[in-house]
Amino acid sequence: MSLMSNLSTSMTSSSSSAFLAPTSFNSRTQRVSVPVKSFKICKCVSTPLEQQQTDYKTKVPRNSNIAKLQAGYLFPEVARRRAAHLLKYPNAQVISLGIGDTTEPIPDVITSAMAKRSQALSTLEGYSGYGAEQGEKALRAALASTFYSNLGIEEDDIFVSDGAKCDIGRLQVVFGSNVTMAVQDPSYPAYVDSSVIMGQTGQFQKDVEKYANIEYMRCTPENGFFPDLSTVARTDIIFFCSPNNPTGAAATREQLTQLVQFAKDNGSIIVYDSAYAIYMSDDSPRSIFEIPGAKEVAIETASFSKYAGFTGVRLGWTVVPKQLLFSDGFPVAKDFNRIVCTCFNGASNIAQAGGLACLLPEGLEAMQEVIGFYKENTKIIVGAFNSLGFKVYGGQNAPYVWVHFPGQNSWDVFSEILEKTHIVTTPGSGFGPGGEGFIRVSAFGHRENVLEACRRFQQLYN
Repeated sequence: MSLMSNLSTSMTSSSSSAFLAPTSFNSRTQRVSVPVKSFKICKCVSTPLEQQQTDYKTKVPRNSNIAKLQAGYLFPEVARRRAAHLLKYPNAQVISLGIGDTTEPIPDVITSAMAKRSQALSTLEGYSGYGAEQGEKALRAALASTFYSNLGIEEDDIFVSDGAKCDIGRLQVVFGSNVTMAVQDPSYPAYVDSSVIMGQTGQFQKDVEKYANIEYMRCTPENGFFPDLSTVARTDIIFFCSPNNPTGAAATREQLTQLVQFAKDNGSIIVYDSAYAIYMSDDSPRSIFEIPGAKEVAIETASFSKYAGFTGVRLGWTVVPKQLLFSDGFPVAKDFNRIVCTCFNGASNIAQAGGLACLLPEGLEAMQEVIGFYKENTKIIVGAFNSLGFKVYGGQNAPYVWVHFPGQNSWDVFSEILEKTHIVTTPGSGFGPGGEGFIRVSAFGHRENVLEACRRFQQLYN
């Protein structure tokens, strides 16, 4: 039976009550003998709000840069709305295809290695305390040989961390407040928000939904989700994610060659986020360092989160080549090392044991099986929206499907889908003004939930 034929059965009503879980609660009474005890009544009286407040304030001013941020960070806001929806519909069978959190178990070959390392900590021979802030030598060597073989990246160019998102923050500390930055529009919101917090930007401009002093590189279906670099102003830092979150688009070798040359011509540094490179299905570059000259202008961040389901385990890495220099000739890697040693005590030794197991032949095979599962989910979601006549992008090289709702406000689309189908998606405008009119649908989910979600989408939009 085809995957799409599964979607045509078990159709349910599109009203809010259609997807409410039936209750199995069976009220029964039972007589119980309880010893009689005397007790006193304690009356609880709430203190009025005005009495709870205090007039005392410290003399410490609030960070004015944090005050520039608009509302909350995207994904906690999505989670807040999901929680509010559950309060409204407490029996709803909510399906989350919004926040890109993995759902399938970590393969046993990987967890067994972590368990072994954990058990060893209870022995004199196996105990270890603080490790190298840059990561264990064996893991750094394995990362270099597995992902950067023949690319000129050595193990001491690699810094192991607790995740790419954390390293983005550390890199921002390295760059400081006196730099300018460019970002794909739309893109992962951590790039922009961390730049605002660091003081690299001006105020938020509500008329254009942008921060001043950020160069937003518009990525649209019309330009293949790769910016027209001839229209992009020079900046110090260029954040670039490929395959892109949220659009799922992967830059070609020719496009990345243009980007590297653009950075060289302008004396810029590229921060290249390759968190989804393992999901590539075509011959697009997996690493920026496949491009000649990239080691002189680029840093690469990566993570085991979406590779091995380590979203909770927390393990990633950043590559800072020795050839990358500041304008005064000082190596960027030395400053990054200084920040790492100051702000970080190194990734968990248990997590690093898991990372090393991921890179063994059996670990790589196990990871690919799980990734293949998510890619199959992606095909199901793409097929569902295509069958409904939507313009759908992404899905080939990333676990995200970027669905176009032309002329509609993306938060309104998010709200309608949540209200009528109990499915959580992510509004495109949360990734920047270029995401308006789109929603992102994640392929991270159990198969039965993905199939059920697609049935609900069909019911809503047919």
